[in-house]
Amino acid sequence: MADLQIRSEANELRLLFEVSQALDGATDISDRLDSALELMARYTGMMRGTLLLLDPASGEIVAEVAYGLKLSEQRRARYKFGEGVTGRVIATGKPIAVPRVSEEPLFLNRTEARDLYKEEISFLCVPILVGGKAVGALSADRLFADSVCLEEDMRLLQVLASLIARAVRIRREFKAMHTAVVEENRRLQQLVYSSFDAGALVGSSAVMRSMLEEVIQVAGTNATVFIRGESGTGKELVAGIIHANSARAGRPFIKVNCAALPEGLVESELFGHERGAFTGAVGARKGRFEMAHGGTLFLDEVGDMTPMIQAKLLRVIQEREFERVGGMETLRVDVRLIAATNRDLEAMVARGEFRQDLYYRLSVFPLILPPLRERRDDIMALVTHFVDKACADNNRKVVRISPQATDLLMAYAWPGNIRELENVIERAVILCGLDGVIETHHLPSWLQSPQATLPLPAGTATLDSALACLEERLIRDALSEAGGNMAKAAARLGITERIMGLRMKKYGLDFRTFRTSARQDGLLK
Repeated sequence: MADLQIRSEANELRLLFEVSQALDGATDISDRLDSALELMARYTGMMRGTLLLLDPASGEIVAEVAYGLKLSEQRRARYKFGEGVTGRVIATGKPIAVPRVSEEPLFLNRTEARDLYKEEISFLCVPILVGGKAVGALSADRLFADSVCLEEDMRLLQVLASLIARAVRIRREFKAMHTAVVEENRRLQQLVYSSFDAGALVGSSAVMRSMLEEVIQVAGTNATVFIRGESGTGKELVAGIIHANSARAGRPFIKVNCAALPEGLVESELFGHERGAFTGAVGARKGRFEMAHGGTLFLDEVGDMTPMIQAKLLRVIQEREFERVGGMETLRVDVRLIAATNRDLEAMVARGEFRQDLYYRLSVFPLILPPLRERRDDIMALVTHFVDKACADNNRKVVRISPQATDLLMAYAWPGNIRELENVIERAVILCGLDGVIETHHLPSWLQSPQATLPLPAGTATLDSALACLEERLIRDALSEAGGNMAKAAARLGITERIMGLRMKKYGLDFRTFRTSARQDGLLK
């Protein structure tokens, strides 16, 4: 008898530990509680389990997650405040145990999942308490049990409810914080965008909000802005937004890609030329500085300018005057300059490849655009934006993105940044066809390579996040090496297949993704 009690207590502790792990740090209740309810069923013999939450706006109680119920049955689990056993538990904040549901008039069987005339079922329901107030309920069915067993089950369910309450509280705090951030970001975007198509700057991450604040501060001035960032981060877009929100918004916005112009034509393009200045100059032509008079000139890839053009540009910035190629007349212009580069100008200055005085003239107001890998919180907002844009451009309709595809999009390092993401999403929208669901096979094969995933968090990352990232990478690598075979992958990692399944669920991984990747790499025939 003592041994049975010890084994029972050990199982209970193991259940509480695994549920606690499943819920640890959860902000998305639905994903994590699937695992928690499955663990409850495995350890307790529960037939059905449901987590219901109270919607503060409507006052309705709705099933958030269910175990042992069909989707249609789960959707019927809706109650008014105080209605039925579940509504009563939430209204009073007190648990209720029903030994036989067939004998309890309060039991409504709203899901229609039970045959009250054939099954002898006990029903347990305990409140989810946050700050002493019931915000939901956790319920469980089991075959009729004696009063002692029912009392023990009720005690265990209350302990589990307290663990779940913490996750609910975290989610509420997260949603409140997220709502505040979204509202603040919307305010910033309204100030900055001014009807300008600013798709690449969609997002509410802290780094983007900080950058947008700087854009607001500099847009209304005449200061020279120097935009730095990797290729594809949206430098030209930011330059356009600064111009659109400046006092020069109604005047020309002229763009020059210094890297795209042939070396012999850069000077002519910037400063113009007179008739006969060189072979083919059959007439006088204005340069980009003249075209931008009164407005803004955006010089992209200034790091590719020759030393001669650098010297001439320095003079224009200093004196606001220049001569056309082949001309003698000095022209004066009123131009706001915005420059950009993805090159390391500091290193180029040190090597003598870029003029130091020009570097300082351009760096009046440096603006750093973060790469996409440093703003991962914005990836799905960007994906949604680009899906909508691609659907409109290509006459497609996308209803959702599968969790596995979302996982790949979030894990990829995006060396091509926003531009690469937009291209990948447009391709996926075109390939997903009439189903309207973007799956992993609609994404390029290189996104599914373990080498394409992001490095471990560095610097300010917490120990828990670093360990989670490492665990996810090890699981990904093992699945990739095993061609999606969970048993082989678990053996490689020295864990059971059950633990492997739980960890995969935790990180939203699907073994089929790695089978697809393996076939593409020629590992599976």
